[in-house]
Amino acid sequence: MPETVSFGYQDVSPEEKTRRVGAVFSNVARRYDIMNDAMSAGMHRLWKDRFVRRVKPRAGEDILDMAGGTGDIAFRLAAAGANVTVADINPQMLEVGMDRAQARGLDGLVWSEANAERLQWPDRFFDAYTIAFGIRNVTDIPAALREAHRVLRRGGRLFCLEFSTTVWPGFAEVYDFYSHRLVPRIGKIVADDEDSYRYLVESIRRFPDMPTFERMIGEAGFVRTKVEPMLGGLVAIHSGWKI
Repeated sequence: MPETVSFGYQDVSPEEKTRRVGAVFSNVARRYDIMNDAMSAGMHRLWKDRFVRRVKPRAGEDILDMAGGTGDIAFRLAAAGANVTVADINPQMLEVGMDRAQARGLDGLVWSEANAERLQWPDRFFDAYTIAFGIRNVTDIPAALREAHRVLRRGGRLFCLEFSTTVWPGFAEVYDFYSHRLVPRIGKIVADDEDSYRYLVESIRRFPDMPTFERMIGEAGFVRTKVEPMLGGLVAIHSGWKI
């Protein structure tokens, strides 16, 4: 791991990033859906639907949904009959997800506090690994990808939904203005937390571009890697297979 990693536009020690990211998500846990609506103008719901369609969950298979605390992806996966373990490093996020599951009458999910860089499950334990809008907040992304590969069975698949950098002319400038100028202000209004929203916008800008992140997935041991951009790459679905 390098001596410094990015926390938004700042370079901090790995330990400091882990601590600060934890504080961000503890602060926003109860308003996480509102945060996603603010950052994506509500489109995150459609992106998540498309993401789960690409995963193609099947009845009876075991899926680890990493950084899935509030349950958005897990609920969709479980609807297909998959056995879903929801993992998150942040207990406040997991509490929100468990409350939401109880309200929906869903009792078949497994909830687990876990660090993506050091998973507690044995080798070859899951059929699929999903992570949506969470990988950019991991301190050591290569370590998390290697762990994803380790816990997957042969023939297992990784799917990652994450913000990226749009290549559409004109749209990138519009989104930059919206995200940098308006999203933090919305955060101040709806959650009285401008700083957390500013970090989340900045973390998107510091995340590797689509070709770079696809290469990182391959370096972790995955094959048949693929990237599916949406809105010119503003958001992308990354995937890879373990053989």
